[in-house]
Amino acid sequence: MSSILNEIAAYKRDWVNTCKQHRSEAELLALANAKAPLDFSGALQTKVTSRQSAVIAEVKKASPSKGIIRPDFDPVAIAQSYEAGGATCLSVLTDVKYFQGADEYVTAIREAVSLPILRKDFMLDPYQVIEAKAMGADAILVILAMLDDLLAAELTSCAHELGLSVLPEVHNAEELERALKLDTQLMGINNRNLHTFETTLDTTIELLDMIGDDRTIITESGIFTPDDIRLMNKNDVFGFLIGESLMRQPDPGLALKALIK
Repeated sequence: MSSILNEIAAYKRDWVNTCKQHRSEAELLALANAKAPLDFSGALQTKVTSRQSAVIAEVKKASPSKGIIRPDFDPVAIAQSYEAGGATCLSVLTDVKYFQGADEYVTAIREAVSLPILRKDFMLDPYQVIEAKAMGADAILVILAMLDDLLAAELTSCAHELGLSVLPEVHNAEELERALKLDTQLMGINNRNLHTFETTLDTTIELLDMIGDDRTIITESGIFTPDDIRLMNKNDVFGFLIGESLMRQPDPGLALKALIK
């Protein structure tokens, strides 16, 4: 694990322990069980199967590598803009310290739009999976670089028990081999190098041969232009997670529409 991920993991464990003191798992489960999640994986698969670009559009104020991305941040307005612009799903950051996200963003967006939502956070504890459903999310992210195989499988199993989809995220062949052991319909490939923070779409292209037709591939990071979309489509990749390039535009939904037209 890189030093930044070690730092994040330590902080996140403390954060989750504090959350557990404020609200028990039983209380959270009661809230979660009252929610009926949308089919996040299915929404993406339907589009990808018909060879249409399926975009998970990200609602993100800041990031560790770029700092503040969007100073005038209105999460609900951004989500509505994405829905109007043709997004298939949404990704909403809930990490407070590194991304200036909030659980409340998911809840507010859930009430305002009809798209499936990914809770984007550093998931290290099944408690967070229950939290995700309780706040109105339909899917969770499982970052292989932060987890051992046992915990990755536990989080995946917990999500499935709650009716949530799982998006595993890998950065290289070693992580991909581990992720392929998980029972998931989706496979996320992050094009960002965790050590240099640089992105290259070659990361996705080089890993494609390892992935069977039974998984829907989502390429993440580094998608900025229609040419990037076309390059991925040419390589039979139709699933995208796009955040920064849209968040920097005055109207993120219009920018999305132009990107995938």
